[in-house]
Amino acid sequence: MDYLKRAWAEIHLDAIAHNYKAYKELIGDGTEIMCVVKADCYGHCDRAIVPYLENELGVRKFAVSNIEEAQRLRDSGVKGDILILGYTPPEAARRLFELDIIQAVTELPYAKELCGFLGDGEKLRVHVAIDTGMTRIGIHSESIDEIASDMLSILSMPALSVEGMFTHLCVADSDDEGDVEYTKAQIEKLMSVVDKLKERGQTIPCVHYLNSAAGVYHDRTRSDLARLGIILYGLMPNASLPVPIKLESALSLKARVAQVKEIKAGECVSYGRTFVAPRDMKLATIAIGYADGYSRLLSGKGEILINGKRAKIAGRVCMDQLMCDVTGIDVKANDIATLIGKDGDDCITADELAAIYGTIGYEVVCGISKRVPRVIIKDGVEITAL
Repeated sequence: MDYLKRAWAEIHLDAIAHNYKAYKELIGDGTEIMCVVKADCYGHCDRAIVPYLENELGVRKFAVSNIEEAQRLRDSGVKGDILILGYTPPEAARRLFELDIIQAVTELPYAKELCGFLGDGEKLRVHVAIDTGMTRIGIHSESIDEIASDMLSILSMPALSVEGMFTHLCVADSDDEGDVEYTKAQIEKLMSVVDKLKERGQTIPCVHYLNSAAGVYHDRTRSDLARLGIILYGLMPNASLPVPIKLESALSLKARVAQVKEIKAGECVSYGRTFVAPRDMKLATIAIGYADGYSRLLSGKGEILINGKRAKIAGRVCMDQLMCDVTGIDVKANDIATLIGKDGDDCITADELAAIYGTIGYEVVCGISKRVPRVIIKDGVEITAL
């Protein structure tokens, strides 16, 4: 197949299913799962994963970042609820209504603006965000009474159907004592708003605060939804903090060996001459680079797997290629190199790469570029490439 000739990412639907079922069993039947599928399923391919979640695993709720992502899901035939967690310009309110999308409302003025773009009889579905300490989006006030007052105003708007209220926890993936207390305080603030609204005769149908991390590390009992994100794809919310369920990585990144050559001690490798061969050595050129999402920050630091052996990157990662030291490894042109994933008994994870250049696994997988085909695998069989 053409996509096998250079670089590609393998997406394993069986791993998606495993992670979903393990998380669902952990949180229990009383909490419904909303799968977070923004950013093309964190770089994994929403066109393959979301229909699989809906049609084969029975998922009925999804979360995205923006209206373009929501439109993409509707165009691919997704029928379930779609919540936009981020901002949509108010002038797109009618488009949201026509697509039957749920919009996050971030504050009272925004709610009023949305209403101004809706026609008579049109009712936009919304979930209202409460800022409990992330300081990103949501109704922001130290006063529970003030937040409740804004909520009551939003609830009174005939053009809005308030179906939910939520917050986002900013340190739910930390076991630091102060962070644990901060997370508890965030949850308590949200629930205090719920209680205040009940005192005033208003009940919100769906209240949610669980993200992937909160679902495995914190109190799950008072959240009607769990927004399952990074764990769905087999990565940990915090690479240094174990989770109580076994995860399977859904993505592997691979590329072909383009050329193998012998070089002499003293020869320079790649841009900037940052690597000078300390000895006679064997060098392999791999057909992948930073334009494919393999970061230039891994230059001279990262390792890849070839035929079950680790090989260190030599010199700078180029836009489309990289070189590595394969001295002592049996390797030839057209062999397969694994940049993320398993080869033999060894494995390189996105979190391992992230640690090398000071980021998180989320950014690594989200950064794999669109020019890298996603090869979809189910039951061990390649079913399509997207």
